[in-house]
Amino acid sequence: MKDNSRVFKMSFASVYPHYVQKAERKGQSKANVDAIIFWLTGYNEATLQAHLEQKTDFETFFAAAPALNPNVSKITGVICGYRVEEIEDELMQKIRYLDKLIDELAKGKAMDKILRK
Repeated sequence: MKDNSRVFKMSFASVYPHYVQKAERKGQSKANVDAIIFWLTGYNEATLQAHLEQKTDFETFFAAAPALNPNVSKITGVICGYRVEEIEDELMQKIRYLDKLIDELAKGKAMDKILRK
């Protein structure tokens, strides 16, 4: 398995604008990106904003998350060449869950489906 520490130490704030841009390029909104993050992590607007301002790294961002959504096991498929449900490193899996959900948003999937309702 490759060393993921570089990814874990990346600031969430440095990647967040890319999530938003990816969504907006496909006619989706920042609000939808935020809704996905809130659903996945249990953060809200204020706590997300605080992490963005503090430039929290991914490791801390997910470690401090109030509650990982109990439906994350319903997130399946391939992202960056890996099946998300088979990623063994727990933190990398959480990061890839987020990538996968943003991908689905950019592909025009309905929010109810993205949020596994």
